Amino acid sequence: MSVRTQSSEQPAEAVHRAGFACFVGRPNAGKSTLTNALVGQKVAITSNRPQTTRHTVRGIVHRPDAQLILVDTPGLHKPRTLLGERLNDVVRTTWAEVDVIGFCVPADQKLGPGDRFIAKELAGIRKTPKVAIVTKTDLVDPKVLAEQLIALDQLGKELGIEWAEIVPVSAVGDKQVGLLADLLIPMMPAGPPLYPEGDLTDEPEQVMVAELIREAALEGVRDELPHSIAVVVEEMLPREDRPADRPLLDIHANLYIERSSQKGIIIGPKGKRLKEVGMKSRQQIEALLGTPVFLDLHVKIAKDWQRDPKQLRKLGF
Repeated sequence: MSVRTQSSEQPAEAVHRAGFACFVGRPNAGKSTLTNALVGQKVAITSNRPQTTRHTVRGIVHRPDAQLILVDTPGLHKPRTLLGERLNDVVRTTWAEVDVIGFCVPADQKLGPGDRFIAKELAGIRKTPKVAIVTKTDLVDPKVLAEQLIALDQLGKELGIEWAEIVPVSAVGDKQVGLLADLLIPMMPAGPPLYPEGDLTDEPEQVMVAELIREAALEGVRDELPHSIAVVVEEMLPREDRPADRPLLDIHANLYIERSSQKGIIIGPKGKRLKEVGMKSRQQIEALLGTPVFLDLHVKIAKDWQRDPKQLRKLGF
């Protein structure tokens, strides 16, 4: 078993490479945080609640000799709803199209049935190289980390997966994140950059804005409404009659919940919660778009939307 830690080897070749990598792992395995750390800017929504990433967010790592495009898929899980099934389909389609798959396992939790379920699925995808990544290494001591690395190695042997690399990282402590990029890039095909320099993601801005609002909305109500919030940005328009040096972007967005009983939870006493959601997400949106924003939020009910194909389509799934 070769576990990678930082080394000073410099690749000799000067060929430009560009390709796609995706991180898989059960919900909350640290995939989005790792994407953000690699890109160096917040592009994927992160939350300590499983199942928050619903869109394939691509983060783009630009290097002089390479471009690494990270596809962040939803966590694969045993589906209980139609939404769950659609998410799993998205995952499998993505796996078949990327140049390398990173299998993420948190250092602070023993390998469980969820990890095994995903690893078995991975074993069925023959051609794509697979890298095992132990995330959240800042949460454990060296002995626990060593045990996790050995467990991953054995899991690979048992299922017939040959890991191209096994890499421990801490996205929060920024440990070995650069090394991970160094190891993924040589697995990319030779070719010109696929995205313009400076692009960090190819998500339409409206989708990213909706994700930031959703993340802020989940912030205080995780336990009560883990998955039942969807956000749709109805419009984003520059305010007319503003001087050129003081632009303002008007954003109108609806937060959809499944039942009227959840409305009070989201709005909070005297609207306090919703105000906080608005303030918090507005700051993030302004940082993302680089312009002042007026954010208008409304809470609406879309009954049992996770089980209804028509509603799912309307909400963008």
